[in-house]
Amino acid sequence: MKEYEEAKERAIRSLKVADHMLTITYPLVQDTKILVTVMENIFLGLTNAIAALLYWERKYKKIPPFHENFDSKFNTFKLYCVERYNISKGYLPFLMEIKEIIHEHKNSPVEFTRKNKFVIASKDYKLKSFSISDVKNYLSKAKLFIQEVLSIIEKNERFSTRFKGRIKES
Repeated sequence: MKEYEEAKERAIRSLKVADHMLTITYPLVQDTKILVTVMENIFLGLTNAIAALLYWERKYKKIPPFHENFDSKFNTFKLYCVERYNISKGYLPFLMEIKEIIHEHKNSPVEFTRKNKFVIASKDYKLKSFSISDVKNYLSKAKLFIQEVLSIIEKNERFSTRFKGRIKES
């Protein structure tokens, strides 16, 4: 399987896991700590969707090589893909917000739940919190983003397949 197809499958799988945890598991368990895992799966889905598009672009040498970390992928995506494929720039702050939440969670010395919100405290006690409704909004926006990115790849796959077929006919 091609690298971009694997990233595409991972993006879809992560989104399905996040959706299942939010719509099925959370209502049963009612534990706000599950929201963190949902956020991590949303982040994985977004990261893999970006990676899928970048691997596709890299396959046809439209972009330079990039490192296998979020910042490198994000910057390459922002620099080369957003304008080329007319992707809304409103997604860029959204991607960074999700990344910051995950980063703060990993580096947080204290986390707790209060009034159905999950609260992350930084080392200097700056608080970041999110609720079930916030996570639902993140998930719906992530679904739209991933759907848009994957449709770009599918459109380009169809085009390249037709183009290759015409070359063979000549």
